[in-house]
Amino acid sequence: MKWIAIAGAWRKTNKQVEEDVRKTVKEIISQGNGIISGGALGVDSLATDEALKFGCDSKQIRIFIPSTLEIYKTHYFNRAREGVVTEEQVKSLVSQLEKIKELNALVEGKDIVLNKETYFNRITEIIKNADELVAFDVNKTEGTQDTIDKANKKGISVKIFEYSI
Repeated sequence: MKWIAIAGAWRKTNKQVEEDVRKTVKEIISQGNGIISGGALGVDSLATDEALKFGCDSKQIRIFIPSTLEIYKTHYFNRAREGVVTEEQVKSLVSQLEKIKELNALVEGKDIVLNKETYFNRITEIIKNADELVAFDVNKTEGTQDTIDKANKKGISVKIFEYSI
């Protein structure tokens, strides 16, 4: 069994990105492999949703977040109050992550403050645990590129889907 990291944009996706993420996750799971992702909005959330629809458990899905779930929830609700994301998006993400935690598939980090550095540290943990990476690179984001760079440095297989939205 291989663990395949799924990474990509959290700010913007479209119908094509969603179709590609869902198709990729179905292929990975149906081949008996597992997915690892980061528990954010966008690509991470789409991948997690597809895995949950497939009926995956902790044997085929692992979601890494940089903090405890409680700190993560507070952070996201604060981002909604700031207008960065919607409250509806946050409620959906929180519900998803609570399901993942019930499955014993949530890997909670130790960080208390969430910022760019702690998110990039989470990427490092994801790649440490991955055998391959599939990246959905929307608009050449810094986080997705960091993930690709870390996977290349580790020497694992990297497949990149590129989009401009």
